[in-house]
Amino acid sequence: MQINLITGISGSGKSVALRAFEDAGYDCVDNLPVSLLENLISTLENEQCAQVAVAIDARRGQSIADLPSILENLRKNNQVRVIFLNADTNTLIQRFSETRRRHPLSTSSTQSQSTTLIEAIDNERNLLEPLRAQAHSIDTSNIPAHALRSWIQDLLKDRSVGLTIVFESFGFKKGVPSEADLVFDVRCLPNPHYDKILRPHTGNDKPVQEFLEKIPEVVNMEADITQFIYRWLPHYLADGRSYLTVAIGCTGGQHRSVYLVNRLSQYFRAQKDFGNLQLSFLDRHRELDSMPVARP
Repeated sequence: MQINLITGISGSGKSVALRAFEDAGYDCVDNLPVSLLENLISTLENEQCAQVAVAIDARRGQSIADLPSILENLRKNNQVRVIFLNADTNTLIQRFSETRRRHPLSTSSTQSQSTTLIEAIDNERNLLEPLRAQAHSIDTSNIPAHALRSWIQDLLKDRSVGLTIVFESFGFKKGVPSEADLVFDVRCLPNPHYDKILRPHTGNDKPVQEFLEKIPEVVNMEADITQFIYRWLPHYLADGRSYLTVAIGCTGGQHRSVYLVNRLSQYFRAQKDFGNLQLSFLDRHRELDSMPVARP
């Protein structure tokens, strides 16, 4: 059975992610108590269910500490993938303010007084840290719901075998993605933004690509990043990772970082000499993916 566990910080988009799984035909369960997870999987196995997505949060407190060992047991006979959704504290505070909902940990069953929202968020981060360390993490701080749905849909195409390399472009103006394992700063490269003709375009467009590929510094930067990843890739795989996120950042996340992510992805997808390494790839452009969806 393919088991997808959706967890993370409250307000980071777990409901959006679960709906994406539901739209893809998965059997979905929301807010499942940790103690019932193994029983649920056993029941679904008897019903010959092939794919399930389960959302679990930290509202039941210390029971979440039992989850890593439960997942390890489930991995003996199933494919298990953990997706951890995260967001920075300021974003979470804004979202709770907009929805006017209480944080699940705002009132503890062992305390007579309510905690502040920031205290509840910090407590939840501490409780979920063991899960975050073994999960595929997605930072939703700067992406809208439609972008998260799209990223989940891309993730569902990945068979979760071997190592999945995620190439992600971003703009430093909105911060570094918290899920990034490797971060390369390319703000030192010439910026197409200062060319009035190129400014409206992005790194996905031919005029920007033709501009950047003629600059020696851009070519050298691409070669250096490629060589670094290629050299250390076997070591990351040997470390037992399932995902490696390579984040490329420029100022606005529109031109240079997008161009280089596309170039790196094209190069590594075309390679045939990785030996026995089982690799798959995902591409993300945080700032471009966050743009409003055009409506007719």
